[in-house]
Amino acid sequence: MAAALGATVVGLAAVGRAGGPFAVVSAAGAVGVLLWGLLRLPHSRRLIGPPTAVAGAVSLVATALSPRHLTPQAGGAWKLLEIGILLVLLAAAVRWAPRRQAVAAVATAGAAGALWTLPYLDGGLVMRVGAFLSWLFIVAIAAGLGGYPRWTAQRQREAVAAARREQQLALARDLHDFVAHDISGIVVQAQAARFVAAANPAQALAALERIEAAGLHALAAMDRTVQMLHEPEEQPAPNGPLGAGRSAPRAPLAGVAQLAELVERFTAAGATVARLSLDPGVAEALPRETGATAYRVVVEALTNVRRHAPAAEQVEVELRGVSGAAVRVRVVNGAGPGPGLGHRERGRGGRGLRELGEMVRASGGVFSAGPCEQGWQVVAELRGHHD
Repeated sequence: MAAALGATVVGLAAVGRAGGPFAVVSAAGAVGVLLWGLLRLPHSRRLIGPPTAVAGAVSLVATALSPRHLTPQAGGAWKLLEIGILLVLLAAAVRWAPRRQAVAAVATAGAAGALWTLPYLDGGLVMRVGAFLSWLFIVAIAAGLGGYPRWTAQRQREAVAAARREQQLALARDLHDFVAHDISGIVVQAQAARFVAAANPAQALAALERIEAAGLHALAAMDRTVQMLHEPEEQPAPNGPLGAGRSAPRAPLAGVAQLAELVERFTAAGATVARLSLDPGVAEALPRETGATAYRVVVEALTNVRRHAPAAEQVEVELRGVSGAAVRVRVVNGAGPGPGLGHRERGRGGRGLRELGEMVRASGGVFSAGPCEQGWQVVAELRGHHD
């Protein structure tokens, strides 16, 4: 270490004799910034921009004040070492420094790296321009070496942010589709129990039992939604040792197989009768994820019937096979035309059908909702298994 410092001092003295005393300051500044950055790692990463910009500015001034037509032997090797250090600092600033500081470092240190050969050239304009462009290309390489990992890290941060946003949307959809459906059933049952409690306590007791069942379903839906936020390996078994690699069982996605129970609970929760009609083989025709989408379509449609058409007498839920391997999900409210989609979007809960339509179309399906001859219908055509 002492030998290296001694050689540096001797070299800087040679530069001072050849290029003037200011050249010693510029070379010493570059070496000092590099040593400071190395000794202060990792804290110096975010702070490397301003010192690099200052070292580049000092080097530019030294180049401007140097005598003209210097020979390469007149401190050229040490000047080249100084520029090499500046390029390393420039790459570090582009990689780690804040954007504005990185731009300042590139402007000064890059200009110093591109112009340092001018005092050593005695040729014409073509030679000077060629040397400038050559070193400018080297400066661009140094900036690219620092900029590429910075760009990659930014892309990773954006990907993580997008994944978190998608996770938040999935959580919101689950809460809306499943929990809101059960909560609306609890509200209906509580209202019914309040009116019949005095006259018929037995019916009130039955309503309370259905409220309990709906509450348990809502809790199960929330548990499944929370489990979606964690990777399986992050959920060790309650009594298992750490690192055993086991995970808590994840609640399965509700699908076509659970539609009968859903329709039965909907009918039991109010005065509206819901009927389910399934074509043979429909459950097997839909993949698991598509079956979960079909379940969401029915849940949203039934929830809207409960909210916007509480006087409806009957709801038909149909799953029919159509051309190819597609399946059409159709929910019809027979109580007369309900409010249009635009009215729902202006009121409470209006985002449900819109977001449901986006989900169906994102999976390659077709979605529509609106009045029909029987009243109001929600229709989704979903793709099944491909041959």
